[in-house]
Order: sequence, then C-alpha cells, then structure tokens
Amino acid sequence: MFNVLENIYELSIAILLLCSLFYVRQLKKTKRKRKLTTFEFAMYLLTQIAIVLWVSSFLLLRYGI
Repeated sequence: MFNVLENIYELSIAILLLCSLFYVRQLKKTKRKRKLTTFEFAMYLLTQIAIVLWVSSFLLLRYGI
C-alpha cells in the first residue's frame, strides 16, 4: 500500500513539473508578443526558481550529487 502511495506522489510531482514547464513556455511566448504584467512577471520568475530548486533538491536527495 505504501509503495502505491509513493508512486502516486511521484507521479503527481512529475505532472506538476510538466505543467510548470508548459506555463513558463507560454509566458515566454507572451513576453515576446507584449510586456508581461506585474503578476505574470512574478509568476514567470517564481516558476523558474521553483523548477531549479526542485531539480537541484531532487538530484541531491536521489543521487547525493
């Protein structure tokens, strides 16, 4: 039972990461067309920072790099 929950948890993190990457991509396209609003710019920065922090913490925890 614990393994199933752990797998669901890891799948949900992967889905959230994928959605975050698509959101950053959409904001980059919007940025090329027009200036981002303050909220969009904040989300653009925070999402990129969160992705970098997650990847680095994942690598540290999983592989001890």
